[in-house]
Amino acid sequence: MTWRVVLTGLLASFALAKQAGAQATYTLKPTPKGVSLGYYDALVQPQIPDWCKPLPRPEYKSIERVATSDPWFEVYKVAPDTFAIYEPHQAEEVISYLILGKEKALLFDTGMGISDIRKLVSGLTALPVIVLNSHTHNDHVGGNWQFDTIYSMDTDFSRQNAKGSTADAQDELAPGQICGELPKDFDAKTYRTKPWKISKYVHNGNKIELGNRTLEIISTPGHTPDAICLRDPANSLLFTGDTYYPATIWLYRPETDLDAYANSIARLAALAPQVKTVIGAHNIPVAPPSVLTNLPAAFADLRAGKATCKSDSPGKKRCDVRDYTFLLAAAP
Repeated sequence: MTWRVVLTGLLASFALAKQAGAQATYTLKPTPKGVSLGYYDALVQPQIPDWCKPLPRPEYKSIERVATSDPWFEVYKVAPDTFAIYEPHQAEEVISYLILGKEKALLFDTGMGISDIRKLVSGLTALPVIVLNSHTHNDHVGGNWQFDTIYSMDTDFSRQNAKGSTADAQDELAPGQICGELPKDFDAKTYRTKPWKISKYVHNGNKIELGNRTLEIISTPGHTPDAICLRDPANSLLFTGDTYYPATIWLYRPETDLDAYANSIARLAALAPQVKTVIGAHNIPVAPPSVLTNLPAAFADLRAGKATCKSDSPGKKRCDVRDYTFLLAAAP
């Protein structure tokens, strides 16, 4: 085998790998008997991250899908005039929500900022849009900068995050975090959470009028100091952000307050009789209200040492208790 053939084979292999996805990881192939110079050793094959192998999630089959021209997003109608904007190609599987009234729309979170959520929203509604974040972790505020009207909780944590960041955003592109292809015009090297301007501060109990639809802000600190849930009483909906979602609940970051979280989920459990559908911010958009009723007892068992825990990534432990899983900071 000549060097020219080897080089041609390598270039072809890398071209195929690039087509398979910008963030694919690769393994070496063993050299078949009789083939020289490790040609097949150098052949790379894209590896699908474990988290995306089960996708698409079967729960989405029962939810009405809305056509969109942007392949980064999937859009689902989860309730009347209520759209889930799902990002299935990044490991967070974050979900933002567009909530329509007669006069205004509210966008509850703006996702990763990897593709153009403002363009997507403009295709779903011509109404003026208010942005409100369930909290200000980077995976929920990536598109904030694209909008003029942004409501925020009145916390130092919110104000600091509104300045933007680079490190947290770049972490979202680490090996194994992307499933499939990034948007063609996306520049991974310059990706960051861009700063945004807060238009108005809001507080617990404030109501947002959209025109024949009223949303109530419920402060639920714990996951972050500025975490909120959003109640839509007329439709018996409760948008829970990262306070609850049907996956491993992250409670390990320095800004997390476990005592505050316990108080917040107790408050949500008390609201469960008034809720028909729980709408979380990751993985799957809908859950029954029983998840709120059962969560405080599971969390109490966790704190009492009754969970089954094992080491996870450095400095973290994953704990299973009842029907819930929590990711916590491991003891030093």
